[in-house]
Amino acid sequence: MSTDSGADSAARAKRLIALSSVAAGIGLTLFKVAIGLATGSLGILAEAAHSGLDLVAALMTFLAVRLADRPPDPSHPYGHGKVENLSAFLEAGLLLVTAAWIGFEAVQRLVVHQIHVQASAWAFLVMGVSIVVDVSRSRALRRAAHKYGSQALEADALHFSTDIWSSAVVVMGLAAIKVGDMTGWPGPWEQADALAALGVCAVVAYVGGRLVKETIDALLDRAPEALAGQIVEAVRRVPAVLDCDPPRLRRVGNKLFADMVVRIPRTATFQQAHAITESIERAVHDALPRVELDLMLHMEPAMSPGETADDTIRHLAREVGLRVHDVHVTRAAQTDSPAGEQNLEADVHVEVDPALTLAVTHDLADRLERAVRRAVPGMRAVNTHLEVLAPPLQQRAEVTDREPELVARVREITESLAGPGSCHEIRVYHPLSPGNADRAAGDVEEHDLVIHLTMQGNLGIPQVHARSEDIERALRAAIPGLARVLIHAEPPE
Repeated sequence: MSTDSGADSAARAKRLIALSSVAAGIGLTLFKVAIGLATGSLGILAEAAHSGLDLVAALMTFLAVRLADRPPDPSHPYGHGKVENLSAFLEAGLLLVTAAWIGFEAVQRLVVHQIHVQASAWAFLVMGVSIVVDVSRSRALRRAAHKYGSQALEADALHFSTDIWSSAVVVMGLAAIKVGDMTGWPGPWEQADALAALGVCAVVAYVGGRLVKETIDALLDRAPEALAGQIVEAVRRVPAVLDCDPPRLRRVGNKLFADMVVRIPRTATFQQAHAITESIERAVHDALPRVELDLMLHMEPAMSPGETADDTIRHLAREVGLRVHDVHVTRAAQTDSPAGEQNLEADVHVEVDPALTLAVTHDLADRLERAVRRAVPGMRAVNTHLEVLAPPLQQRAEVTDREPELVARVREITESLAGPGSCHEIRVYHPLSPGNADRAAGDVEEHDLVIHLTMQGNLGIPQVHARSEDIERALRAAIPGLARVLIHAEPPE
């Protein structure tokens, strides 16, 4: 709710500043027309026309701001921000037309016929008021444009800031005429007003041409090059990112849309990829805090420098469509091997669907072996062990209370290897086939064992694993019918 209210507040503020610009344009235009007709000053009339154009531009900006703030809809999935760019383009066109008219009239007065201009106090007053109003208006528009990221308001601020310079040119022309009237010195003083109008024409033409270029770039989706480099730099600083392509950018009003391809480790899980995406978005936002950016990321898997041979095998197994576990890569030393040759071997347990035949599963395993040899340098052999893919949920019944002799036998064997009192919990289960959950314990030959065992806390994991394997082998040798044996090692409490 706070986000929506903030957006509404920003929209109201932009409309208010645009409306105040309309009111100022109306007042200035009427004031300049009146004084220009009274004094006969082409410079002031040119400024009146310029102010009239400012009024039209202000109205266009006001309407554009209202339309641009509309939310996206099915017909405009990127929003309505392009209205601001279109408004600026039309405004630039009006500027160029006005510049052409002012230039034509100025040349006519210089070459064809001259008109006496009265450099009265009213003429200086209207231009002084115009400069004061334009200064305050351009500052207010610039502050609002920077605060709300509005391209329309920013263009309006640039437009009105040029009024200050053009008004100053007119004042200089009027001052030159006044000096000529007061001193009586010979010279082309009467032509100073027309020359001042040409100065206004040059300023308007420059600003109009600049606006035309900027708005055409925006309408044709020209990418801001500096922003693209900043985005790439921010993305590449994220630790998990391997590389990225330059983004495709398009500006819609005050909003920037970016699509880019980012390469991340191919061993990353879906959750890790999502976390990397969020890290990239935060990094780009921190690098460009003043830019309203909608970032769309396409994540591509790539081999990372830190990828191990085990990681590579697991990744290739997923590509082939196999599940693997107990992946072990070893280096087989041979006396006749050339220097520098790695001689790697991989032992892989492959889980396959029990409904498949040996021929089909062997073909899948063979595809995995070939892929591993191609991907891992120095891989001499890939030894695959086929296992039945376990069902998602196995059914079994706990029968610990009904198997006291088995529990005692398990405890005796375990503590003979791990030490007296080390075995503090034993649970016995009977695996049940689907539909046979009610079978009696005596009718089931296989047993699953879960053993909780105490070992020294300072033992390393490899030592713990070796002792657990020794105990499991001893149990299987002494007790027939064991299916699964899980030994849970714990340090002393």
